[in-house]
Amino acid sequence: MAEFLLVHGSCHGAWCWRDLIPELENLGHSVRAIDLPSHGSDPTPVSEVTLEMCRDAVLNATTPQTILVGHSWGGYPISAAAEFAPDRMRALIYVCAYVPVSGLSMIEMRRRAPRQLIGDAVEKSADGLSYSVLPDRVQSLFYHDCPADVVTYALARLCPQAIRPQDTPLDLSERFDGIPKAYIRTMDDRTIPTEYQEEMSHCAPPELRLTIDSSHSPFFSHPADLARQLNEIATRV
Repeated sequence: MAEFLLVHGSCHGAWCWRDLIPELENLGHSVRAIDLPSHGSDPTPVSEVTLEMCRDAVLNATTPQTILVGHSWGGYPISAAAEFAPDRMRALIYVCAYVPVSGLSMIEMRRRAPRQLIGDAVEKSADGLSYSVLPDRVQSLFYHDCPADVVTYALARLCPQAIRPQDTPLDLSERFDGIPKAYIRTMDDRTIPTEYQEEMSHCAPPELRLTIDSSHSPFFSHPADLARQLNEIATRV
């Protein structure tokens, strides 16, 4: 049995793991999902959110046996946590997630992608502190292979994403390098190009680079398949 901590991506919350959690529990694992600051039920104002706060939210939920699973932007908070306290976790799993290059912010990482897929689908707030996904683009970006009820469920819960933590560079060292890592690449992703994911997946050894025939949201479209892959990785790290 493994202990998983699930960390969501931009504009999402712990709610997005709704269908994956029971699949992992049916395989005998212990699973927790958290809301990052200003997401879900967390009351932090968007204007106050920092990368360090996101990092600490992750660390506050870990034990030395925890396998951290980061989706999309969630790759940054789990990486920051690994750099700050590598003894507080067992491994990192990136699910179609950004793997930081030392010294770069997530926004800088996104700009390095060979294709830009979301630029015309997001709208910045009037105060410039956050952005939201245009409602009419949500399904095509995140959930094009998901059941119809998922889109309704998600649209009622998506929230603004604080920009400051995503515009904060993350410096990494051998502390981060020493943590076991795995990557699950989504092959029909319309948010982060799958070929860019392939490049980032080289943070992990070949046997810990897996693929799933999914959109950017395999936790909704293929929860059982994703759970099996996480289970497989847990036996190897």
